Amino acid sequence: MTGDETRAALHGTAPAAARAEQAARASYGRLLALLAASTGDIELAEDSLGDAFEQALRSWPEAGVPGNPEGWLLTVARNRQRDALRSAGQRAAEPLDDREPAAPAPVAELDPDAIPDRRLALLFVCAHPAIDPAVRTPLMLQAVLGFDARVIARAFALPEPTLAQRLVRAKRRIRDARIPFSVPDRGRMPSRLPHVLEAVYGAYAIDWQPVAGVRLVESFAAEALYLAVTLAELIPEEPEALGLAALLSLSMSRAAARAPAERFIPLEEQDTALWDRRLIAQGERCLSRARALGGLGRFQLEAAIQSVHCARAASGTTDWSALRKLYSALVRLAPTLGAEVALAATIGRIDGPEAGLAALDALADPAARRFQPAWAARAHFLAEQKRVDEAERAYRKAISLTTEGPIRRYLEDRRKALLCG
Repeated sequence: MTGDETRAALHGTAPAAARAEQAARASYGRLLALLAASTGDIELAEDSLGDAFEQALRSWPEAGVPGNPEGWLLTVARNRQRDALRSAGQRAAEPLDDREPAAPAPVAELDPDAIPDRRLALLFVCAHPAIDPAVRTPLMLQAVLGFDARVIARAFALPEPTLAQRLVRAKRRIRDARIPFSVPDRGRMPSRLPHVLEAVYGAYAIDWQPVAGVRLVESFAAEALYLAVTLAELIPEEPEALGLAALLSLSMSRAAARAPAERFIPLEEQDTALWDRRLIAQGERCLSRARALGGLGRFQLEAAIQSVHCARAASGTTDWSALRKLYSALVRLAPTLGAEVALAATIGRIDGPEAGLAALDALADPAARRFQPAWAARAHFLAEQKRVDEAERAYRKAISLTTEGPIRRYLEDRRKALLCG
């Protein structure tokens, strides 16, 4: 059973099914990494873990959910894994014990020699030079961080069957090439680290739909933050690892102010009293350490931008001039459409709506015509100029380009307010 099939099988309302689903959300990637590390076979680890979840759904409703569900699942999966390996070679005369595992130890105790998190080792495995660069980040998102192929395919604008085939080939390449499950030494680290950082950032950025009343984006954002901070501790001499930890810490500090899932509150309207000061301080420490190492990377710049926004919690104001400089530097260093639109929006904030519209019109990327934030910014600037008909059409276009209910409702409210004028 693949990871996607496992997650699909866990949907249910019974307490045991709900607890199994919670374990899958919180620990699937770590359990898979622990299993795969011993054999180098990700597909076998997925099948074994899927069998463990199936057994949980059969036994937990009657026997009760164990005190340590993750340890229980790992014990059962390891039994399945060993059984499969024996079947493939010289199977032992006595089959492995298939009975309920008694009082399994915590997951960490089951692998005492692990690096801070086995998922980090598997992330670096997926970034090995033998793996096609185009599939490295999708492979990390699926195998290590637990995203299903459908969501990854959508994020990378690929047909799901195409992506699935690539992922299968990559997993078998890891097994057949016997790629070691370890964090590479410092000499090989720089060539793999950017892919690892992108995957961790991707886990934070990819949008998830609600499942069983919990927005997975919140769960996976927290996982991404944990991995980013662990990476920064593991390789503290890498400024971009520190930059990513700073970026996610500062961004996550505002999670409580983003309102329930049914509402969207823009950053400028959020109540700073709800922001997490501990995460802000953590982000600032990571950013300061990155700056002290010298050099400047994309994640450091994005973290600096978030730092300017978070400074409003102390000063009460936003330094738009600093944001303009930082976005300009980001566009030069890592020119993405999102950064260019953010710069245009900042220009419009400082120099007025006409300047903002001119900056949007100057965007060279044809994708800007299908980019929702660009249309939302355009609608805002047109509304400021009292160009009601044009602004209304821009709002309609922005609404049509997003499937996110809270954002659609927010833009629709802005459109209605414009017409009521």
